[in-house]
Amino acid sequence: MNPTKERHITLKHLVIGGERMIGLQFYPDKVIHAMVKKFPGVKWSHTFQMVVLPNNQKILTAIFETFKGVAWVNTSSFFVNRPVNSGNEPLSVDAYRQRPKNPKWKHCPEEFYQKLEIRKYALNTAKIYISMFERFINHFKEVENPMHISEQQVKQFLQHLVQERRSDSYINQAINAIKFYYEVVKEMPNRFYDVERPIKKETLPKVISKESVFKMIDCCSNIKHRCIIGLLYSAGLRRNELLNLRLEDIDSERMVIVIKNSKGNKDRLTLLSSRLLKDLRKYYQIHKPKHFLFEAPNGARYSAASVSKIVRRSAEKVKINKRVTPHVLRHSFATHLLESGTDLRYIQTLLGHNSSRTTEIYTHVAVNGLASIKNPLD
Repeated sequence: MNPTKERHITLKHLVIGGERMIGLQFYPDKVIHAMVKKFPGVKWSHTFQMVVLPNNQKILTAIFETFKGVAWVNTSSFFVNRPVNSGNEPLSVDAYRQRPKNPKWKHCPEEFYQKLEIRKYALNTAKIYISMFERFINHFKEVENPMHISEQQVKQFLQHLVQERRSDSYINQAINAIKFYYEVVKEMPNRFYDVERPIKKETLPKVISKESVFKMIDCCSNIKHRCIIGLLYSAGLRRNELLNLRLEDIDSERMVIVIKNSKGNKDRLTLLSSRLLKDLRKYYQIHKPKHFLFEAPNGARYSAASVSKIVRRSAEKVKINKRVTPHVLRHSFATHLLESGTDLRYIQTLLGHNSSRTTEIYTHVAVNGLASIKNPLD
């Protein structure tokens, strides 16, 4: 029998007393215990309940050489394995770098900014990470080096956010920013492997009827507003995808729309409505956009706030008794396709979802199956 099939050692990133350490996690085994004792600087951590060694290249190499053929060394939680976001445009966070120094507020370290830029994070994500991480390090002003903040202190910070009645989304963003620093910037994946996230609430997507969508479109006397609402719904676009559309992305020959550098740096194709195409041609003749399909008066990209306002006001105008956002139109697109019999796999592709599980949520709001069930009151 091959002993490596029975013996497993998992490497963990730990910080003890401000020093980076390697944690060795394994089931009790006399052979492994005997071999571990020979490492220089070996200790037992009561806090983490595992053997710990100094974190340096010499020790790391010795671990692989020592256990080769004896035990399988699991490094999935130890080495960074995240691809650079090569699809995004170059990011600059110079506006944050150039802020005047404030003795009462600690800014992110330079290496934090550099990693955001090198990995080409989206600007919105970068802004959130910087804001959240600065809130985190300023919560522990007495700790000069963030590397000296313990896992227990991280939990205390998250508990503080809960006590402030922050939303689950806010807390998750804070965790992402903290993990970005320790796992990506400091290259210590899963250092805080014991930090728990809020339990995800399984809320159903908000959907409006097809008739309500048509009313919203028909009530628009402004051709630009009509096209914006029509595109969000008929192509299942995210708001940012709509704003990034360029003239060449509308392929009227193949009747598709090309979505470039979408969420997750992916390109995809989605549907182009023949009804909407007529409106888009009228819109082009009147407004003659040069670069983006929808532009502000100065030729820049149209604003996200303006799109949301157009959708909201249109819904109010036709007296829809729920809050309608651009994403509600996207949800409605997917639900109506499902109700008309479109295969879930096609809907997943049109929406640009990585996992079919994300798309399956629409099966809970589609009502075509419910219509065949006789209500006991009727």
